[in-house]
Amino acid sequence: MYTDDEIIEGCLSNNRQMQKALYDKYASKMFAVCLRYAQNRDDASDILQDGFLKVFTKMDQFSREHSFEGWIRRIMTNTAITHYYQNKKINEQQNIEDINETDIETFDFKDAEFSNEELMGAIQSLPDAYRIVFNMYAIEGYKHKEIADELNIEVSTVKTQYHRAKKMIQQILAELSKEKQ
Repeated sequence: MYTDDEIIEGCLSNNRQMQKALYDKYASKMFAVCLRYAQNRDDASDILQDGFLKVFTKMDQFSREHSFEGWIRRIMTNTAITHYYQNKKINEQQNIEDINETDIETFDFKDAEFSNEELMGAIQSLPDAYRIVFNMYAIEGYKHKEIADELNIEVSTVKTQYHRAKKMIQQILAELSKEKQ
C-alpha cells in the first residue's frame, strides 16, 4: 500500500501504476459520495469517472497543507453538481413555492432501525435539488451560504430545500417503519 505522498508524486509524473493505486484506494469511498448525489448507480459511476479525470488533471493544484481525501471528496461533490446542471435537471424542477409541504405524523425514530440501504433509498428518492442540498449540508458539512453560492441560489431557498428534504426523508422512513410492523 502506497502513502498518499507516494501516490501524489507518482500521479504528478503521470505514472499509471500510481494512478491506479489512487483509484483503488479512494474509489469505493468516492463512489459512496457520488451515489448520494446521483439518482442511480449508473449516474454515480459517470460522476465518479468524471471526478477521477479531474483529480488526475488537477493534481498539480493540490495543496499538501490540506487533506488529500478531503480534496478528492470536494472534486467529486463539485463534479456531481456540474453533472446535475449539465443534465438541466434543475430547469425541470418544480418551483419551490408550488410544492406543498407534506404533513407527517409525529413519529418516534429513537427505537426505529433502518439499514444503510433504506436510508440511501430515502435520500435518493428526493427531488434532485433537495437531494443535493441535503447531501451538501447534512453529509458534506457545507454551510448554507456556501451551498447557496455553489448552486447560485438564495440562502433562504437552501434552508427551505433542506427543511423539506428532511421532512420527506422522515415521511419515507416513517412509512418504512410502519411496513415493518
